[in-house]
Amino acid sequence: MTHAQMVEKAVRWLRAYRCGVVLSEQACVSGEMPDAIGWKKACHSVLVECKITRADFLADRDKPFRQKPEKGVGSERFYLTLPALLTIEELPEGWGLLEYRRGRIEMVRASAKNLRSAAGFRYEMNLLLASLRRVEVRIEPQSITEFLKWKNRMAEYNRGTLPEGLMATEEELNTFLEPEVPC
Repeated sequence: MTHAQMVEKAVRWLRAYRCGVVLSEQACVSGEMPDAIGWKKACHSVLVECKITRADFLADRDKPFRQKPEKGVGSERFYLTLPALLTIEELPEGWGLLEYRRGRIEMVRASAKNLRSAAGFRYEMNLLLASLRRVEVRIEPQSITEFLKWKNRMAEYNRGTLPEGLMATEEELNTFLEPEVPC
């Protein structure tokens, strides 16, 4: 299995893990480039680092944001590996372990849910904003705002109704717009 294939599996797993927004291999200002990261309700982030060799895992431990975990991203953090590539004892404190076995991802160890610091949150915001900027550059001359309002234009062109198969923006499920429920 290649690293790229493992990243694709991580992205699918994050979606199944109920992350509504998922990015892969996007850099942030800290120098970290998560293989896959997703966000759930209440800005809860889940990082998945894919490792297909022991050498890659060992090299990862020397990165600045692993040496100082408070600089890392992810409220939850996981390594995704092939079976028996590493042991639970080798995991950084609080990290979870996912293994790709028999065509599916199995959680060997759950992650702590509170690993992200305030600095990590800022790095995540940087990653999201940089990603949005990349989108805006690609859709020019439209702005992101206009792009997001395309359904409104579709309804205008269709005499006030949306084309079949589209629902109004206000009817779409978007858990990121729901109020945060206190713990």
